[in-house]
Amino acid sequence: MRSKRAELLVGCFIVLGVAALVYLAVQVSGLAFSSKKDTYQVVARFDDIAGLTSRAKVSIAGVTVGSVESITFDKELYMALVTMNIHSDVNNIPTDSSIAVLTSGLLGEKYLGISIGADDEMLKNGSEIYDTQSALVLETLISQFLFKAGDSEK
Repeated sequence: MRSKRAELLVGCFIVLGVAALVYLAVQVSGLAFSSKKDTYQVVARFDDIAGLTSRAKVSIAGVTVGSVESITFDKELYMALVTMNIHSDVNNIPTDSSIAVLTSGLLGEKYLGISIGADDEMLKNGSEIYDTQSALVLETLISQFLFKAGDSEK
């Protein structure tokens, strides 16, 4: 009787541990259990998004205000077209704001950071942010440094 009770407690402990790991894995992956917030869509075009993915966060001053809905290739302009869902309670983003592909940490995940502008007109559903800054690609910087160092030795 005593060993069955111990086995039952160990089994419950293992089940709770597995449930906690599944919950953490879902939260880290960006798939949340929470309900969808009301959002509006905004688009932006970038020369290079360098690893930005769907469901990446969109932030203003370090606060998450939305997420990347989709990334497609604009065949006419040869640019990446990024569609973002912005929370509807953040409805005061000026139309002349700029957006950049940023990295959290040295080799961390990519996200979009919005820098607020000063225009009186605000972004609304279907608006486009025209002032964009592409991702800083580490490999490109390294190759430029190496080739410039090689040229100076000649």
